[in-house]
Amino acid sequence: MQTSKRLEGIGEYYFSQKLREIDELNKQGKNVINLGIGSPDLPPHADVIKTLQEESAKPNVHAYQSYKGSPALRKAISDWYKQWYDVELNPDTEILPLLGSKEGIMHICMTYLNAGDKVLVPNPGYPTYRSAVKLAGGECVDYDLTEANNWEPDFEALDKLVTAGGTYKLMWINYPQMPTGQLPSASLFEKIVAFGKKHNILICHDNPYSFILNDKPASLMHVPGAKEVAIELNSLSKSHNMAGWRVGTLIGAKERIDEVLRFKSNMDSGMFLPAQLAAAKALQLPKSWYDEVNATYKKRREKVFELLDLLQCVYDKNQAGMFVWAKIPSAYKTGYELSDEVLYNTGVFITPGGIFGKAGDGYIRVSLCSTEERFAESIQRIKAFKPALKVN
Repeated sequence: MQTSKRLEGIGEYYFSQKLREIDELNKQGKNVINLGIGSPDLPPHADVIKTLQEESAKPNVHAYQSYKGSPALRKAISDWYKQWYDVELNPDTEILPLLGSKEGIMHICMTYLNAGDKVLVPNPGYPTYRSAVKLAGGECVDYDLTEANNWEPDFEALDKLVTAGGTYKLMWINYPQMPTGQLPSASLFEKIVAFGKKHNILICHDNPYSFILNDKPASLMHVPGAKEVAIELNSLSKSHNMAGWRVGTLIGAKERIDEVLRFKSNMDSGMFLPAQLAAAKALQLPKSWYDEVNATYKKRREKVFELLDLLQCVYDKNQAGMFVWAKIPSAYKTGYELSDEVLYNTGVFITPGGIFGKAGDGYIRVSLCSTEERFAESIQRIKAFKPALKVN
């Protein structure tokens, strides 16, 4: 049996492959410390878990749910956006709950792309943008983000690229940017909205990291007129430690929500109602919740800085999100080389920046989703094996 042509050029997700390799190393007794994946290791708030337990014990909550999500969850998302982003949303028409925002990336691509349509994809950027575009039949066109330009798009270069020809339908962006942790400058979102209007391109903003190590959460939808040309994905995975719960949302004008719903309603039969009600509870948590989570990440980040100093990497201490992005020392050709050397010599896995695009080849990324004790052990391992490394 042959696979479909749409899978040509779509490889297995890097972390899926690497986790198998790490599993084999662990079977050999290596006890690998995984500092690669951004999967929160902290639990959700106790009240969120309690809500799930209480609601799931009820006899009448186990049926199929509305394709548009529970009114209670949509209202909670609307209130959350107003409180934290100062964005007004109609909970009945401008919000679509998702089974995690990752599925929303696929839904958007399948909703809007025809074969050969071009999509602007950040390099470096989240690999799922690229694979979703390809699976939908679109063509990825990279726009490079550079450290010299603060990891923001070069709009002059983008203008030339888009006007050179082809049908450009979408542009993927995400700030705080992943993998670089770059926060948006004061004018960036206005420039992006203006660019989308100028070229009739739908701006797709992926916004899961705005609460992590960031005192001023921001939404693209706060820009006047953004709903005319943009949609935004958000998620409870990082902000509320609910990655495995698969709760996300799509924000946009009624027309965009209805369009995506046409595709989504053919793909699933709604989210478990108790999970939706627990998510609504999570969205009502006070500022102290975010402060507590960030206090933990701040302590861990100091350990990561210590680890990166040992490896002679260069990094910006003002990054947001649950990773630290760092430039590798000149002794290494790529982040893959440094990552593998550290893994095989010390049993510590860090992510090579090249998995996010060629522009990330000279970088690595370290996740904050591990305990301070594990970071301390990683540091000790690297110190012990440092003579075997090129940076000794």
